[in-house]
Amino acid sequence: MPDATTAKGRATRARIIEGAAEVLRERGVGFTTLDDIRSRTGTSKSQLFHYFPDGKDGLLLAVARFEADRVLEDQQPYLGRLDSWEAWQQWRDVVVERYERQGDHCPLGALFLQVGRARPGARAIVTELMRQWQEQLARGIRALQANRLVSPALDVDRTAAALLAGVQGGVAIMMSTGDSTHLKAALDAGIEHLRATASEVR
Repeated sequence: MPDATTAKGRATRARIIEGAAEVLRERGVGFTTLDDIRSRTGTSKSQLFHYFPDGKDGLLLAVARFEADRVLEDQQPYLGRLDSWEAWQQWRDVVVERYERQGDHCPLGALFLQVGRARPGARAIVTELMRQWQEQLARGIRALQANRLVSPALDVDRTAAALLAGVQGGVAIMMSTGDSTHLKAALDAGIEHLRATASEVR
C-alpha cells in the first residue's frame, strides 16, 4: 500500500478527503458512516485506516482542514488582490454570495461539532484559518495604503481583525435567521470605514 508521504500516497489521501467531504456535505456528519465514505471513494477498510489511523475522527479533522482551505479559496482571486476599491467591492460580493449559497448549513461548523471544537487539532484548524484570513485582509489594507487610498496612520492589523469579526458575526446571524442583512452591513460598514480615512491621506 502506498505510503502517505509518496506522491501516489498523497494523491490517494487527498482523493479520500475530497470524496468524504462530498458525502458529508450531502448527508451531514451525523448521518455519514465510514462505509459510505469507502463506497464513494472506492477504498478498502484497511486502506482507509492506513491513511487515517485514528479512524473517523482523524478523517473528519482532515476534512475540516480541507473545508477550512475552501473558505479562503472561494474568495479568490479577489481576496488576494485587494488593492483597489473595485477589488474590495468584488470581494464583498463574493463573500455574500458564498454564504448565501451555503445557507444555514455550515460544513466546517458541523465537523467541529462532531469531533469537538475544544480538541487541539480542531482549535489549530480554526486558528490557522482565521490567521490566514486576517493576514490577507491586512495585506489588502496595506495595498490601499501603498496606493494612497487610505490613511497611512490606520492601524492595519486592528482594522483587519475588526472586519473579520464583523464577517463572522454576520455569518452567525445569517445561519440563525436565514437573512444576510447583517453580513452585508458588516462588510459595507467595514469598507466604508476604510474609505472614510482617505481624507487623511496627505
